[in-house]
Amino acid sequence: MTQLIRPSRDALDAYVAALEAGWSPANVGGDAVPRAHLAAIRQDADAFFAGLHDPEARGAPISLPDGSTVPRLPAFTRWIWDGAFCGAIHLRWQNGTDELPPHVLGHVGYTIVPWKRGHGHATRALALLLPEARAVGLRHVDLTTDPGNAASQRVITANGGLLVGRFTKDAAYGNAEELRFRIGL
Repeated sequence: MTQLIRPSRDALDAYVAALEAGWSPANVGGDAVPRAHLAAIRQDADAFFAGLHDPEARGAPISLPDGSTVPRLPAFTRWIWDGAFCGAIHLRWQNGTDELPPHVLGHVGYTIVPWKRGHGHATRALALLLPEARAVGLRHVDLTTDPGNAASQRVITANGGLLVGRFTKDAAYGNAEELRFRIGL
C-alpha cells in the first residue's frame, strides 16, 4: 500500500540507492540534483533531512537552473513508500496566499523511480498530499507538466485536476511550453 513518509534515516539507504541508480528527486536540474543530494547526505544527513522539511523557509536561498538565486519558500518533501522506496513528492507555498512567484512552476512536484512506475504510486501519493496542502492553508494547488507527459496528466486528473492553461516557462527553466492544472481543496 502506497504511503507518504517523512524522510528519515530508516529509509535513507533506499533513497541513496535510488540516487545512485540514476533517479532524480527533481524534474529539473539533471544529474546535478542527485549528486548534490548524495554529497549533502555524506556531509551531514541530519542537515539534509532538515532541508527536506522547512515549513518556515529558514533554509538558504534556492539556486535556479540558470544560476540565479531566489528566496526559499516554505516547503516539505515526503518519500513515497510501499514497503520500499518509490519516489518523492514535494509541496511548496507562500504563506497567506495561494499564489506562487513566477519562478515556481507549481505547488506540487513528484517523481517516481523508474522501476515503480505504472503501479499507481504517484496518483495515490498526490491524493495523500492534498490534505497536507489544505492544512497549510491552501485552497487549491497548481501542478505543471509538459504537454507530452500523458502519465503525469492522468495522475493529476485522477485527483480532480483541471487544465487551466498553457504557459511558457521562465528562461531559468528553458522557455519551454507547459500545461498548468489546478486541484481545488
